[in-house]
Amino acid sequence: MSELPAQLRYSKTHEWVAQLAPGHFRVGITDHAQELLGDVVFVELPQAGQEVEAEAACGVIESVKAASDLYSPLSGKIVASNTELADNPQWLNEKPYDQGWIFEIEAADGDFAKLLDAEAYQQSLGA
Repeated sequence: MSELPAQLRYSKTHEWVAQLAPGHFRVGITDHAQELLGDVVFVELPQAGQEVEAEAACGVIESVKAASDLYSPLSGKIVASNTELADNPQWLNEKPYDQGWIFEIEAADGDFAKLLDAEAYQQSLGA
């Protein structure tokens, strides 16, 4: 069974979101997503300053199996990307909720509240 930290929120496209401060969030992919992808070998990150829309593609994750779009779970402005993933893409497999974060975004707190909690996300997976 996939790990699902209770303090995070989740999107239907398998991204997790942590609130760092009011209006400031950190985003990554869920343990379930990384299991489906297999060994990640490359991540195309969104750029700081880039405006993104919720549920729109903002990057790409490549694994030994396939390439998959990375979706933003929130609308807002990218304020940082985890550039260390360029040299350590395996962090998405090994530590998806820690060192494997992908980007930080400024967005509305209300949009964060609309994302799935851990229980609802688990149910969406059919478990």
